[in-house]
Amino acid sequence: MARSVVVISGMGCVTPLGNSLDATWDAAVEGRSGIGPITRFDATDYPARIAGEVRGEIVVPDLPAKERRRLDRGILLGLSAAHQALEAAGLSIGDHNRDRIGVAIGSGIGGLGTILENHKVILERGPRRASPFTIPMALANMPSSYVSITYGLRGPNLCHVSACASSAHSIGESARLIMRGDADVMLAGGTEAPITDLAVAGFAAMRALSTRNDEPATASRPFDRDRDGFVVSEGAGVMVLESLEHARARGAPILAQLCGYGASADASHMAAPEESGEGVTRCMRLALADAKIAPAELGYVNAHATGTPAGDPVEARALRDLLGEGTPVSSTKSMMGHLLGAAGAVEAILCVRALETGRLPPTINLDDPDPGCALDHIANKARPEQVETILSNSFGFGGTNASLVLSRPSF
Repeated sequence: MARSVVVISGMGCVTPLGNSLDATWDAAVEGRSGIGPITRFDATDYPARIAGEVRGEIVVPDLPAKERRRLDRGILLGLSAAHQALEAAGLSIGDHNRDRIGVAIGSGIGGLGTILENHKVILERGPRRASPFTIPMALANMPSSYVSITYGLRGPNLCHVSACASSAHSIGESARLIMRGDADVMLAGGTEAPITDLAVAGFAAMRALSTRNDEPATASRPFDRDRDGFVVSEGAGVMVLESLEHARARGAPILAQLCGYGASADASHMAAPEESGEGVTRCMRLALADAKIAPAELGYVNAHATGTPAGDPVEARALRDLLGEGTPVSSTKSMMGHLLGAAGAVEAILCVRALETGRLPPTINLDDPDPGCALDHIANKARPEQVETILSNSFGFGGTNASLVLSRPSF
C-alpha cells in the first residue's frame, strides 16, 4: 500500500523575534536580532549574561488566570504556539475526529524552571511548602499532554526528548505516524524555557556559550571566524501535519509538503560532534533518500550551526561533502539564538515560510567567514530566491541527529 503524503496546514511560534509567526518571520528576513541581557534572573556574576528571551505576554486565549499561574513557562509557550497553529489550519475538533488527532511536542530539558523554583521553596520554607504541581509541571511530556487536554485530542500523545534535535524528531516521527495510518493529524513541534540560573551556569561551565555580553545583538555568529559559542534562548514552534487526503477532504490550506526525514547517531561523544561529520552526512542522506530527491535538487539549507567553534566546521564539512559549495545556506540561530529542544520546529517553520515567500533568511553577524566553514552563505541580508525544496538540520548532545526535507506543494 502506498504511504500517505504528509502536508503542513498550519503553523505557530513564539520566539525571541516575536510572539507570532508573522512577527518572527518579519524579523528574520529583516536580519534583526532578538538577543539581549538576561532579565529572568540576576546574571551579574555569570560568564554569559545574554539570552534570547520571549518578551511580553505569552498569549493563550481562554486560559484562566489561576491555571496560568501554576503552569511551567515551557507549557505556556507550547500552548501559545499550538493555538496559533490550530487557528491557522482552520481545524475543527469534535467527537467525529478527536481520536485521530495526536500531539507530539518535544523538549530537551522540560520544566527546569519549575524544579528550581520549588527546590528554592524547600530550602527556604521547608518540604511541606512545595507545590503539588511540582512533578506534573516538571515533566518533559506535559506541554504535549496539556495541548491534548486543552483541545480534547485523543490520538497519539508523545514527547521526544533528544536534546537539540527533539522537535525535529517530533515532526519526523509524527509524519511517520500519519504515513502508517495511526493518525490523520498531528500537532508536532517543541517548546523550551531554559533561561534559568542553573542552565546558563551549566552551559557556561562547558564553555559552550558566547560571552560577548556587551554586544548581545552580535553575539550569535554561526560560521564566523570570531564566533565564541551559542546564545541560549527560549520559545516554541508547532505545526499541524496531516495526510494529503485528510487536508483535501476538509479544504485545508496546504502550505508545504514534509517529504523527507532522516535520523542518525554519531555514537561518539556526549557533547562534541564527531569530527568527520559522518553521522551528520548520513542523516542528511537518509532524509534525501526518504524524499526521493538528489542533493542537487536542494534549493536551500537551514543549518543547525549554533556558533560554537567545534560544531560549525563539522556541519559545513558535511554539507560540502554532500552538496558542494553551491547550495545557499544560513543559520537563523544568528538572530534567535539557540532554542534547544524547540529549535528544529521553529527553524522548519521558517523554512516553510521561505518556500511560500521566495525569500531565504540570512545568517547575520557573518562578517568574516571562517575558511573552514566555506559554503554559499546567505550573509547578513535575506536573499530573494524561489526554491522548491529545503533541508533543515538539527543536531543534539549525545550525537543525536535529525534532518527534515520540506517542499513546495506540487499538487
